[in-house]
Amino acid sequence: MKILVVGATGAIGSAVAGVLAERGHEVVRAGRTRGELQVDITNDASVQALYAVVGRVDAIVSAAGGLFFGPLAEMRPADFNIGLQDKLLGQVRLALLGQQVLADGGSITLTTGVAADDPVRGGANAAAVNAAVEGFVKGAAIELTRGLRVNAVSPTLLTESVAAYGAFFPGVETVPAARVALAYVRSVEGPLTGRVFRVWQ
Repeated sequence: MKILVVGATGAIGSAVAGVLAERGHEVVRAGRTRGELQVDITNDASVQALYAVVGRVDAIVSAAGGLFFGPLAEMRPADFNIGLQDKLLGQVRLALLGQQVLADGGSITLTTGVAADDPVRGGANAAAVNAAVEGFVKGAAIELTRGLRVNAVSPTLLTESVAAYGAFFPGVETVPAARVALAYVRSVEGPLTGRVFRVWQ
């Protein structure tokens, strides 16, 4: 399979790209500022330009998208909008525009997160955005044509991300990116659609 991995330079994305390549797939890596190709998922033209360069693919994997973390009492609408425009609409954009470049029977895999079901202090934006991504996946799955599939992977706190986000997740058992990457393999290579693959422990 030819697989486009967006966010391929991050902790999850690099693990996903690595395991897919090990399994014999042709992997095209894209990132915001690094990788073989660059893309801004908050911009239609940038995403369309990426797809024009990459061409027909069998799967699109998104491990991209920014969120806002901070106290609700200090949060402003502009802060909340960060996650809406980036992780939510950015991934939806990849899916909506990406369905046109997918081969019949192809798949889209998006990334959500444990905060959708198990919110943390300072994570209202993450909870809302992740839940919305999951809602989109469930809704889109019943409308896709040509045998296309769409799923999401919901990881808990990555072992590799404890230094950056550990303070928001007190007492949470972490999982390594390599283990999370297997859920993306399941989504890409398996038959299921409309699912959220949770990797929480």
